[in-house]
Amino acid sequence: MNFELTEEQAMIQDAAKQFAEGVLAPKAAELDATSNPEIMKSHLAQLAEQGFMGVNIAGEYGGTEAGTIAFSLAITELARACASTAVAVSVSNMVAELIQAIGSEAQKSHYLPKLCSGEFAAGSFCLTETEAGSDPAAMKTRAVKEADAWVLNGSKVWISTAALAGVYVVWAVTNPDAPKGKGISCFLVDGDNPGVTVAKPENKMGQKGSGTHEVVFEDCRIPLDAIIGEENQGFKIAVTELCGGRIGIASLALGVASAALDYARDYVQERKQFGKPLAEFQGLQWMLVDNYTEMEAARLLIMQAASLKDAGKPFAVQASMAKLMATEKGNKACYDALQLLGANGYMQDFPLERYARDIRVTSIYEGTSEIQKVIIARSLFSN
Repeated sequence: MNFELTEEQAMIQDAAKQFAEGVLAPKAAELDATSNPEIMKSHLAQLAEQGFMGVNIAGEYGGTEAGTIAFSLAITELARACASTAVAVSVSNMVAELIQAIGSEAQKSHYLPKLCSGEFAAGSFCLTETEAGSDPAAMKTRAVKEADAWVLNGSKVWISTAALAGVYVVWAVTNPDAPKGKGISCFLVDGDNPGVTVAKPENKMGQKGSGTHEVVFEDCRIPLDAIIGEENQGFKIAVTELCGGRIGIASLALGVASAALDYARDYVQERKQFGKPLAEFQGLQWMLVDNYTEMEAARLLIMQAASLKDAGKPFAVQASMAKLMATEKGNKACYDALQLLGANGYMQDFPLERYARDIRVTSIYEGTSEIQKVIIARSLFSN
C-alpha cells in the first residue's frame, strides 16, 4: 500500500493548514464565545473561494474534484483550528456529494454550482427527528403528492448550519402503509421556501459557532421534480450517504485531538515542577505516547475508508471503524491533554477546555459510537 500523498492531495492539505492557521485560529475563541453567524459566513465564503465546499465534486459543476482523501485531509486541518467551521464544511460537502450521486442532471446543474461557489453559504442534511435519531426509519415527517406539488409537514432536529443553508436534503414518509423504512423518500428543499421555519439555535456544550437548529416544514410546497432518487427508496440513500459523512466526522475528531495533543506536548516542555520540565517525567511521556499512537491508528483507518470510497469499493464498515476509533480515542486524547495542563487546562485562557467540549459530540452525531459498533458487529456475524 502506498501511503504517500499525491501532489494534489498535499497541496490541498497545505492550503487548508494555511487557511486554518491564518484565518480560523485567530477567530476560533471569539466564534466559540459569541456564536456570531457573520464570522461563520465569512469563513465559509472564503473557503468556497478556495474550493473547499466541493472537494469531491466534479469540475463541470464548480467542484475541486480532488477525492475523498483530499476531503479528509482538509477537514482534519480545518478542525485543528476550528471544529465549528470544519463541521459546517463537512456537512455541506456531504450534501453536495449526495446531490451529485443521486440527483438528476437538472438538480446537479442547479444546486451544485451554488454550493461550490458559496452562493449558498451551506447545505443542510435533514434526517433526524425527536423520536427518530439512531432509528431514522421511525421518522414521522410526511410528504403528500398532489397534482402539481409535494406537500411536506413535520420537523427535523439537530440540523447543522440550518440558518445558513441554501438547500436542505429532507427525508419524509411518502407511503405510510409500507413496511418500516420502505416508504421513505428524499427531497431537495430550497432554503428560502416560505413553508420552512428555522428555530433559534440550540444552546450547546461545544461547537457553538456552528448553529444547530430545529427545522419545521408546515404545508411546505415543493415541485414534483424536487424528489431526489426514486420514490419510496430514500432510506437507502440516507444509509449510504451517512457512511461518507462518518469519514468527515472521523477526520474532524482527528484534527481536534491532534491540536490538543500538540498543545499539551509543547506545554509540558515549558512547564516545570519539582525543578524540571514536566516532559521529563516518564508517566507524562507515556500519556502522550499512548494518545499519539492511538490517533495515528485512527488516521490510518480514516485513510483506508477514504481510499476505498475513492476506489468505488464498499467502505461502510471501514468508515464506522474509523469514526469509532477517531472519536472515542479523540475524546480520551483531549481529556488527557487537558489533564496535562492541570488547572490551566480547565481555564478558558487556554484552548484545551474548548477542544474537550468540541470533540465530545463527535461520538454522538453522524451515528453514535454504539451504532457504529452495531454496524461493525453485523459485518462480523453476517457469514
